[in-house]
Amino acid sequence: MDAESQKNHLKAYGITFWVLNKELKVKWLLNYRGGSFLLPDTEAIQRECQIRGVSFEVISDSKTESILEDIASPSQNMEAVILEKAPKIAVYTPKGNLPWDDAVTMVLTYAEIPYETVYDEEVLNDGLLLFDWLHLHHEDFTGQYGKFYGAYKAQSWYINEKKEAEQLATRLGYSKVSEEKRDVAIKIRDYVIGGGFMFAMCSATDSFDIALSAEGIDICEPMFDGDGSDPGYQNKIDFNKTFAFTNYTLERNPKVYEFSSIDMTRKRSVSKTVDYFSLMDFSAKWDPIPTMLCQNHTALVKGFMGQTTSFTRDEIKSNVLVLGETKINGEAKYIHGIKGKGFFTFYGGHDPEDYQHRVGDAKTELDLHPTSPGYRLILNNVLFPAARKKKQKT
Repeated sequence: MDAESQKNHLKAYGITFWVLNKELKVKWLLNYRGGSFLLPDTEAIQRECQIRGVSFEVISDSKTESILEDIASPSQNMEAVILEKAPKIAVYTPKGNLPWDDAVTMVLTYAEIPYETVYDEEVLNDGLLLFDWLHLHHEDFTGQYGKFYGAYKAQSWYINEKKEAEQLATRLGYSKVSEEKRDVAIKIRDYVIGGGFMFAMCSATDSFDIALSAEGIDICEPMFDGDGSDPGYQNKIDFNKTFAFTNYTLERNPKVYEFSSIDMTRKRSVSKTVDYFSLMDFSAKWDPIPTMLCQNHTALVKGFMGQTTSFTRDEIKSNVLVLGETKINGEAKYIHGIKGKGFFTFYGGHDPEDYQHRVGDAKTELDLHPTSPGYRLILNNVLFPAARKKKQKT
């Protein structure tokens, strides 16, 4: 899985899932040649790699033992993690969305990793209990319709999406979309606390935490929910209820395309040519989880924007790990934490291979980006629940 040897990093994850689904075990060799996978040697696996265009090497038993001995050495920052079972994956996304509307569904489809879609009705009916891993589509859990009001309120797609959201909320027994989305966020919170793995990108990151922190508080203006917001609602926000963020200020103006001070989009002055974020270096033997999530063939990854591009560093809770940061301005791009028995990862931006994705832009063709480091980070998270659980030493 290093830069020189692998022609299709993304489909290599699909091969690994395919092998796990055959009830075979895989070793993920952390920090060894870009985070390589050690698979059983069978004709079927070799053939599948050839069909999918995934580079591989056949090695002898003695060579395997030599590699594993080297990895086990205390002098090497490497570790061999056993992957035991392919996780069952759910993507939280509206029924009408196409796979290319979201980076995660795009890369899962490209890598040929199976997944199912769920939305509000399934979540509220405890459907998440059937899944090991959940991705949150670029959703607005605050009930403010993505804060698209200022620029798109007269557009037919905005009017239709607002109407559909209101009809769904009514059908589910709610008078307001914001109240329905809040309960969805609470169900997702409970899923993670109970041991689930949650991954979110773009606006699903901060809007999720904001919805949790505003439980029982009306933060929506009349154009969103038909009545005024609570007076002084900023002072009523409960940061103890959030996963990752604290001490943020909500954006009150409904015409501003922003949820809060968490996001760095409007505060950053980084040009595209120098917009890169660096992955942190962790101890593979002592901290295998963040090491797993940072496996890549480069430590420097191209930046990309979104409604929520990145996170204000001093508004991240102290118990949350920063996995990737933009050195120029200190912003956090990629963060991870533990909640109850479960885990969450937040990844800023919309599409790792579309720098400034806009409404109506053409979809990304991953055939043109088979070695994308930005997309690899998504697949690290997808594969993470397959790992045999070991007690963390730190």
